[in-house]
Amino acid sequence: ALAVAALLAGCGGGVQAADLFIVYRTGATPQERLTLLVNEEGGVTCDGRPAHKLDDAQIVKARAIQEELQKPATAHVSLPPRAGSVFSYYLRDENGTVRFADNSAGQSKWMRELQLLVTQTAQQLCHIGG
Repeated sequence: ALAVAALLAGCGGGVQAADLFIVYRTGATPQERLTLLVNEEGGVTCDGRPAHKLDDAQIVKARAIQEELQKPATAHVSLPPRAGSVFSYYLRDENGTVRFADNSAGQSKWMRELQLLVTQTAQQLCHIGG
């Protein structure tokens, strides 16, 4: 068993964590656009570039968001933006998709939590604005 573990560690080939979700955020300018991929272990890629890892509290929050958006994703919920919308979000996970804007009527608490997680991750780990 140790030989196999050493071989895997030496080759850089271990088991990779499954993806929790991918979020596509769009905005009025190219700088506001972001593709954020989060895996089960909190690994994050920003626009295809590896970033860092979410801290433990953020990993718990990301898992809760994915779990709570499971039903809306399965139903492919799509909430239209209202006038004055700045950002649109498109989340895809193994269950399906959810679309909404930052000011869509009928947002759940978890859609707002996703927006906050995306904004914080963009700033803290991806080193891009809002």
